[in-house]
Amino acid sequence: QVQLVESGGGLVQPGGSLRLSCQASVGIGNMNVMAWYRQTPEKGRELVARMTSARVRTYADSVKGRFTISKDNTKNTLSLQMNALKFEDTGVYYCKAERHIVQGPDGSVSRNDYWGQGTQVTVSA
Repeated sequence: QVQLVESGGGLVQPGGSLRLSCQASVGIGNMNVMAWYRQTPEKGRELVARMTSARVRTYADSVKGRFTISKDNTKNTLSLQMNALKFEDTGVYYCKAERHIVQGPDGSVSRNDYWGQGTQVTVSA
């Protein structure tokens, strides 16, 4: 069982900051990728930021320079620090964990994805 619980969402003014947290029920050090996604009625669910087990960070162009993804393998938490928030940052933010699994004797690899329930972020003047 893998459970992810997001928290920290809320209402914030443009230019403000917010910090999201994701609490995992398992050791995220065993996950190959941790990521934050944002879902809106218009665009659906899109990648915001991700972090590999090698601690390589990747960001969507729209948030680059404003958002920072981080994790704490001891506390099994994933965080997203959001600064200089814009109206278009509004959406439901989801935490995702990926575990890569060796599938068979041929060494092929498959993925298991785990999702949280999301937390609402609203940027409004």
